[in-house]
Amino acid sequence: MSEKPKILVAMSGGVDSSVAAALLKDQGYECTGVFMCLGQASHEGGHHGCCSPADAADAKQVASQLGIKFHVIDFKEELDKIVEYFIDEYSQARTPNPCIQCNNRLKFGKLLDYADLIGATHVATGHYARTENIDGVKRLMRGVDQGKDQSYVLFGFDQPSLQRAMFPLGGMPKSQVRELAKKY
Repeated sequence: MSEKPKILVAMSGGVDSSVAAALLKDQGYECTGVFMCLGQASHEGGHHGCCSPADAADAKQVASQLGIKFHVIDFKEELDKIVEYFIDEYSQARTPNPCIQCNNRLKFGKLLDYADLIGATHVATGHYARTENIDGVKRLMRGVDQGKDQSYVLFGFDQPSLQRAMFPLGGMPKSQVRELAKKY
């Protein structure tokens, strides 16, 4: 019997990444959830942004419900570099997009390194984007839900990163994802 492929799933604690993890598990993948702690939670400890203690607790609870391993990785130092980039670019009258840098450097940079450490073949997220093989080359495509498409924040991927990226939600509308969340 062959071993199931291992997938590292970036889990924010939100609906999209939670459903992405559930779908992949249902498809037979061996999933490991990971929460990226960016060190930017509010001082009050409440729900603020994408990296609060409440978000981490939500992601951990979902992973537990799904019966998958779960890790928290501290990326504060790496995020500080992205913030420095943003400030440098902005001070030169440019309009940087820190989300693109986060996706390139962290989600499909540092998380790919972590995936290698645990023997995972791919990194999956809850982004609304798709990939398609065209003439033997994996291409980034828009998500089918035009109101939720997030391919624009993933455009900077190189081919090796794109080869290992999985976007389980890219082929469905947000309404279907919400229905799946209720099911799970």
